[in-house]
Amino acid sequence: MAKIKLTKGELKRQRDALRQYQRYLPTLQLKKQQLQIEILQETVSLEEKLRSESTKTKSAESWAGLLSDKSISLNPWIKPERVLTKARNIAGVDVPLFEAAEFDLAEYDLFSTPLWVDAALEALRGLVSLRQEIKVIEQGLRTLKQELRTTAQRVNLFEKVKIPEAEEAIRLIKIYISDQMANAVGRSKAAKRKIEMLQLAQAFA
Repeated sequence: MAKIKLTKGELKRQRDALRQYQRYLPTLQLKKQQLQIEILQETVSLEEKLRSESTKTKSAESWAGLLSDKSISLNPWIKPERVLTKARNIAGVDVPLFEAAEFDLAEYDLFSTPLWVDAALEALRGLVSLRQEIKVIEQGLRTLKQELRTTAQRVNLFEKVKIPEAEEAIRLIKIYISDQMANAVGRSKAAKRKIEMLQLAQAFA
């Protein structure tokens, strides 16, 4: 703890600071809890999406061999033209929320193109869209975890440093001021006795 001034002015400053810390700490603790809950929920959501991705990938393996046909390339139609997200505020933090992945219109000859292309295109777009959603969730989790680290550090700072320091400073200043007042009273009594002795001596002179 830094050296403090043992004055009434410093006592007021330390008391004001302590009140601010004690008022702000519950807000930080609540934010920390909200972030922890949201991280848990997003982690569960991510795990569900990853399981769904694994299921879709395995399902595609049964017909993936059809994609080896060099005369047909679905690549231009399964790359998202844009990924739509919106901001969601969690405990004062903006976190991205996946809305949709948009693709270019697939234009091909329905008569000359094999029937499986429609189903494959839909399945692949679904898988790509899911992977984009997973990326957005992972990005949101990184943001939330970083904010949680910052908030936890502030909670620890207030709980373990700022509040104890202010309380200790107040204790030391109050002891010092109390001692000074006691000394002043002692000096006053001594001076009063001395005056009384002088007056008594003058009376018998």
